[in-house]
Amino acid sequence: AATARSSGRASGQIRKRIGSYFSFAGVGCNSVEKKIYVHLNYTVPCVRLLNATHQIGCQSHLSGNVGVLHVLESEENVDWVLRSGPNPPYLVILESPLFTRSIMMKLKNGSSRVAGVAVVAPSANPLEGVSPHTTCPNENTGVYTENYDPSLAHCNVTVWNPLGSGLSYEQFDFPIFSLKDDNDTQVIRQCYMDHNRAVNGSTPQYPLCAMQLYSHMSAVTDTATCMRRNDINFSISPEMVCDPLGDYNVWASTRPINNTAKGHKMWESVVIAAARLDSRSFFFEVAPGAESGVSGFVTLLAAAHALRNATQEAPPNRTILYTFFQGETFDYIGSSRMVYDMQNNNFAVDLDNVHSVLEIGQVGLRADSRLWLHSDPVSRKNDSVNVRKLIESLQTAAKGLNVSVNEPGFSQPLPPSSFQRFLRARPIPGVVIEDHQSAFTNRFYESMYDNAEYLNISYPPNLTPEEQLVFVTDTAKVLLLIANIHHVHVLLNQLYKASPRLPSDSLFNMFSVPQVTRMLYGFLIRSNNSWFQQRIPPDFMSHLTDRPTNFYVGVAQQRSELTHLVQYLLANLTGSTANISQDNCQNQREDEKDKESKHMYSYVWVQGAAPPNSTKREGFCVRSTVRLSKALSPAFDLRDYTSKNYSTWTESRWKSIKGRIFLVASHDLEVNFPFTPQRQHMECRFNLHLCFMNFLRFLLTMNWLCTHCRKSGKLDAGIHCSFLE
Repeated sequence: AATARSSGRASGQIRKRIGSYFSFAGVGCNSVEKKIYVHLNYTVPCVRLLNATHQIGCQSHLSGNVGVLHVLESEENVDWVLRSGPNPPYLVILESPLFTRSIMMKLKNGSSRVAGVAVVAPSANPLEGVSPHTTCPNENTGVYTENYDPSLAHCNVTVWNPLGSGLSYEQFDFPIFSLKDDNDTQVIRQCYMDHNRAVNGSTPQYPLCAMQLYSHMSAVTDTATCMRRNDINFSISPEMVCDPLGDYNVWASTRPINNTAKGHKMWESVVIAAARLDSRSFFFEVAPGAESGVSGFVTLLAAAHALRNATQEAPPNRTILYTFFQGETFDYIGSSRMVYDMQNNNFAVDLDNVHSVLEIGQVGLRADSRLWLHSDPVSRKNDSVNVRKLIESLQTAAKGLNVSVNEPGFSQPLPPSSFQRFLRARPIPGVVIEDHQSAFTNRFYESMYDNAEYLNISYPPNLTPEEQLVFVTDTAKVLLLIANIHHVHVLLNQLYKASPRLPSDSLFNMFSVPQVTRMLYGFLIRSNNSWFQQRIPPDFMSHLTDRPTNFYVGVAQQRSELTHLVQYLLANLTGSTANISQDNCQNQREDEKDKESKHMYSYVWVQGAAPPNSTKREGFCVRSTVRLSKALSPAFDLRDYTSKNYSTWTESRWKSIKGRIFLVASHDLEVNFPFTPQRQHMECRFNLHLCFMNFLRFLLTMNWLCTHCRKSGKLDAGIHCSFLE
């Protein structure tokens, strides 16, 4: 395969492998399977997700889907695949510009002739906007319903994501994979050119190049069905077919709150400063989320760090609760869970303690350098909610800054935001800060293109990874993001009325531009960098990677890499160093006699940096108020799998995700008889005989291989011989 990839002669390599299958002398002690197939690397599937009403996503047959390769060159060429092509079913190769709703729906409707689709991921973002999400994100689980100003529901006033195609929410009966544009895709293209492409209208001759994609999903129909199947126990270790989407929310407070004693805290007034963490795209675990998520939560992380000293030296009248929600893309999983826990005295505070909410949404700031303060029009009419005073104080705080702050100027609902779940529980003053007045300025909302390139974060080509980490880019995007962070610092300081009030230049001096640069690099370029390494526990090192962080929420059984990273960074940015031993730190205590600190603080032992001329790191303990709380939809605790109030999203389980290419022989070589009742009887006997003969041939072949390999002492791990005994 290496020779084929380096030379580009894919067909010769595949033909050589097939020839080897029929020559046992050529097989030697290697796996037969490796002689036939070229396995594909870097394949990312579309997987099946389910909710209360239906299923979305993709899947293959149990044994995988096989189709003759066809590279689609234009939308007009789709008709050849669906009607006139002589060798269906086809496995269609799409360049990313052709991965559109129009083409995909045509392939979906002609799925009897389509075995699957492979999309070649581009090396650069397209010029035109692309969003596979819906035009109205989370429209059924926000505050605007039949019971709360139905005229504002379902994006009747503002279509937030006008570029949304809804492709991520379609169901396809064939597998769809994303392929990295590398040597593998060159092998595929060359195989297609050598064997499958029609020349001057001629019909391609066998053998033809084919592909097989495996992505069989265990769950079907909807969440209620798959959860019911999970509960059926026919064995000691029952097989699960789906898992609820979920993770953990991350939160911290500017002063310690007893997290053991749940429920209402007397005399405590809390302002929630919130941002969401997760994102998604059409393909599983390809969720860069740079503008939709990262711009907001990095801003909040930096704001929390900048206000650390200010709030410790001059505590505000109200406690700031920095909150990072997980699962918001899928009907507000994290925020709805926190509200539910507050209502049921299962959180450190309750809703009576919540004074107001300030949420930071998409704040990537395009060219006009504006921020927009979005509030609920229903609340603005209610004098008891006092939204107007909140907005005026924010506008006052922004005077003199280089970022303009405005209200949209017309009555429209809140954009998709976690605050909607708090407002759904009770009238609470709140503002959502965004970079858009009405429809999203994000042209790649919830797509694979919402990445570092889209935020214009780039580095000179001659820099090493460590040099990139500390390189402060001079792009307008990053500078505007930094200006926005400075601005949010001042807004927070004014909102929480720290006494005495610090001037804006003092806040700016606290703010570290390199830290924001490093966070953007760590989340959007590669998490495996020295700055992240110094701020995590030793046992988390293996989770850091040389690629961007994945922002897909995942399933509830495990904490994601993203949740861990935000937890540890928030602890470092808002906490302080505790001069205690590693043992006491890991046991959540100041010393052996300490029984109380764990109720108020959390402790984490981080690696630290290695001194000059040394490779041994000097670890230390960080004490902070950072906590995790469950981000699992209440629907699964209530076993209400058809809930209309809470998220019901689940992810199907699967056994194998892979793709491979090979040459396929003509169907004309198969035995064929005229169809008669006698033929049907003959076919039955013939097939049984053929099955027996094939099985006998298989046993004889395996016996020869195993005997030969045992004698030579080179038994291949891919050949299993124990069953012959």
